Amino acid sequence: MQLYVIRHGQSLVNLSDWAHGNRDEGLTELGQRQARAVAQRLAKDPGQVDALYASTMLRARETAATIGEALGMEVVHDDRIREIGNNRLDHVPWPDLPRDYGDFWATARPFASVTPAVEQGESLMHFRTRVGAFVEEMLTRYSGQVVVAVAHGGVLDALFDHVFNVGPWRRCQIWTHNAAVTHLEALDFAPDSDYFAHAGPEFWRLHRHNCMAHLAGLESEPVVVDGEPSTGD
Repeated sequence: MQLYVIRHGQSLVNLSDWAHGNRDEGLTELGQRQARAVAQRLAKDPGQVDALYASTMLRARETAATIGEALGMEVVHDDRIREIGNNRLDHVPWPDLPRDYGDFWATARPFASVTPAVEQGESLMHFRTRVGAFVEEMLTRYSGQVVVAVAHGGVLDALFDHVFNVGPWRRCQIWTHNAAVTHLEALDFAPDSDYFAHAGPEFWRLHRHNCMAHLAGLESEPVVVDGEPSTGD
């Protein structure tokens, strides 16, 4: 399986002057341009896509809608690839999002709720479980095929934790730009083949991460928020 994971385009919540907490906001004007740019890229590489998934959060839905239009595909929305802290510990999305995260990095306390002000908040480990469940389902359903998933920076962190078999305490930060492309391949091989003798025991192959060539020049133009230019992410 070829898995392409796209972080959503720039959203209002990504702006450096955003002061309204955790809200389900859509794309900025720059984010819309980023979505169009990554859509054009995916139409060429990989070109043929067998399934297009997206988080159910608005910024990912809007990005995926642009990609789906470019590829001529319907988007399948999945709650499991929402950003961390936006689902309960049973993986069900909150009807009203918790506005505030805890005052600690989730990686420092991976078993503690990342939204301690509300009951039933998920921890980093709950979050990794739902992302891992999504990835494993993709492996089962799309062996030998190409899947594109539009999600969030935290989802990409959890994806790497899953494929690299990282323990609870992560030791390396992974940064992902808005609308950047990550491409992983799940290697398909027969159990009785001589694969291990030649390639080693690795099951996943990372082809690229945080690829932004398609975004060149987009961010030289100012983003306008409420009539004023903003220098967001």
